[in-house]
Amino acid sequence: MRARYGVPLGITAVGAAGLAYAAGFEVRSFRLRRVTVPVLPPGMRPLRVLQVSDIHMVGGQRKKQRWLQSLAGLRPDFVINTGDNLSDPEGVPVTLDALGPLMRFPGAYVFGSNDYYGPKLRNPARYLIEKATGRHGLNGNTPVVGAIHNPWEELRDGFDAAGWVNLTNARGSLKIDGIEIALTGLDDPHIKRDRYAHVAGGPRPDADFSLAVVHAPYLRVLDAFTADRYPLILAGHTHGGQLCIPFYGALVTNCDIDTDRVKGLSTHRAGGNRSYLHVSAGCGTNRYTPVRFACPPEATLLTLVARD
Repeated sequence: MRARYGVPLGITAVGAAGLAYAAGFEVRSFRLRRVTVPVLPPGMRPLRVLQVSDIHMVGGQRKKQRWLQSLAGLRPDFVINTGDNLSDPEGVPVTLDALGPLMRFPGAYVFGSNDYYGPKLRNPARYLIEKATGRHGLNGNTPVVGAIHNPWEELRDGFDAAGWVNLTNARGSLKIDGIEIALTGLDDPHIKRDRYAHVAGGPRPDADFSLAVVHAPYLRVLDAFTADRYPLILAGHTHGGQLCIPFYGALVTNCDIDTDRVKGLSTHRAGGNRSYLHVSAGCGTNRYTPVRFACPPEATLLTLVARD
C-alpha cells in the first residue's frame, strides 16, 4: 500500500507546497533589480532611471502599494512606466496613490493592453499554444468578444497632471539638470496599436540622449527601433515568464521574443545596428493567475553611464 500510494501522494504534496509558495510568498516578494548600461555619450554624467512595469493593480494589494511608494526613496533622475498598470476596472485611484510619490519625479509612460481592457479568465495552456503557433494577442488571433473596458483615460489624466510625458505613438522629451533626453514611444503591439510610422526617423540629433519605450517587446518593434539607431529600448509585458523552471528559465514570453531575453538586459541587432534592450519582469500578475515561481516581482533601477 505504501509503495502504491506513496509516490502520487508525494508528488501531490510537492505540487501543493510549490503552489502555496508561488501564490503566498513569491508573488509578494518584491525586489529591486540594479543594472548598469553603457549608452551615454562620452563625458555625460550618469543618469538613474527607475523602470516600473506590469503593476496589474487590484484593490487591497497594500503591500504592493507600500513597496511602490517606497521606491521614491531611490530618488531617480526620472521614471519610465512601461504599462499594464491595471488588473481591475476600479483600480485607477489605488494605482495613482501607489505611484504618487514617484510622480514627483520627471517621468514618461506607455500603456499596455491591460490598461485598456480588463482581464478575463484564461486557460494557461493557451500561452504554450500561442508560442507554438507564433500567434500572440491580436497578432494572428481573432479579436476578443465582450471585453471589459478599463477607465484608462482617468489613468492618463492622472499621469499627465503630474507632468509625465505620454508616449502613445508619440515623441517627447525630459530636461534633467540641463540634459535633454529625447523619448520615443509606441502603443501596445500586443493588441496591434503600435504605429511606428508616426514616430519614425530615429533619435533627435539635437538631444543629449535618446531612449525608446514600448510595452510589449515584439520583434517588429525592436527591429524598427534598432534600425533607427536607438541606443536603448525599455519594455515590459513578459512578466519574466512568471512561472519559470529553476535552472532552466521561462517557458513562454507572451510575444515573439525568445525566452533567453524574457527579462533583464540584453542586446538586439537589426539593420546592421545594435541596441541595448531591457525587459522588466514587472511587479504584478493578472488577477486570475496571482502566482509567480522562480521569477520574483521587480522594478529596475538602471544606471546609464558613458559608453567606451
